[in-house]
Amino acid sequence: MRIKAFSPTIRRKEMDAVLTALVEDSLGPGEYATRLLQVAKEYIGYDYGIPLRSPVFALYYALKALDLPRGSGVVISALSPFYYLQVLEDLGLEPVLVDVEESTGNMSGATIQKGIQQKRAHLSGESLESFTVRACVLHYTLGYVPEIQPILDLGLPLIEDCSRSFGTNIGEQRVGSFGVFTLLGLEERDLFTAGGGCLLYAMNRREGTVLRRWSTLPPEYRLPDVNAAMATVQFKESERNYEKRRAIAEVYTQAALQSRHKRFINPDTAEYNNYCFPLVLQSGAKDVIAYGVKKEVEIALAFQDTVVAHLEKPQDYPVAYSLSLRTVLFPFYPRLSSPMVQKVARLLATLP
Repeated sequence: MRIKAFSPTIRRKEMDAVLTALVEDSLGPGEYATRLLQVAKEYIGYDYGIPLRSPVFALYYALKALDLPRGSGVVISALSPFYYLQVLEDLGLEPVLVDVEESTGNMSGATIQKGIQQKRAHLSGESLESFTVRACVLHYTLGYVPEIQPILDLGLPLIEDCSRSFGTNIGEQRVGSFGVFTLLGLEERDLFTAGGGCLLYAMNRREGTVLRRWSTLPPEYRLPDVNAAMATVQFKESERNYEKRRAIAEVYTQAALQSRHKRFINPDTAEYNNYCFPLVLQSGAKDVIAYGVKKEVEIALAFQDTVVAHLEKPQDYPVAYSLSLRTVLFPFYPRLSSPMVQKVARLLATLP
């Protein structure tokens, strides 16, 4: 039986929650969305949050809350989700694309400074004089995290995207608590798979007061109860799912040590949340993916939905471009059975 690369974590509890919402005719935003906010606040401890229908809306309103002048520069990683570019364009903001560190797949303080310099080098005259970088959106690549302090030292207002890094701590501080605003996606490929949506929240009272401006958004912008019901169960099951992923990761890691391919690393102060199991290949992805087909294990390229995959000149960001061609993901989700885990482990140990 072929093992799929991706599968949403949906069990009987999630199904029952959605069915209950349907039976109660709770389709649009309502009681279940309110309950989700309460449960999420217990886990995260934020000051104020808004459940929205899409991460697109969440990023849009997070940037809008910063009240940036049109034309302002906003730093994003070349491995950020592709939709970031559209949101910046819609707001009249200028993307400052930044390359990543090969070891983590993330921006660093040094690559951000280099990216800003390169952006300025392409400007001249009035455009250069009026251009100012005013914010940074930090997407944690595949759940891995960078050295955060050099990024904070740049002094830019920071929006964190924890859609795939939720549950990771850097030292004593939780990812998602370093910035002014935080996105926690609920899409199919995010850590919490609720069929779509995103929580936008602020940890501190001052920024929470700003977000309250959007508390009366029309229902078409807000998370429907069907999705909220599923997301609430996902929060309550997060510890169980984390332990399952950790156990699978231990098996995969031992198997992957027998291959010549590499993994990303976190700083010493951070423990990986085991969002996925990527390998950075030392050979062509085509051969490895074909080997997976032969062994009935689906292997997927990791960065097809990122900015660099859609650029006319991706080679301008050489590290991100190289990683986009060589990084693959293996089946890694809590619903994998023990025989399936062992099957993937045998493949990892014998990769070409």
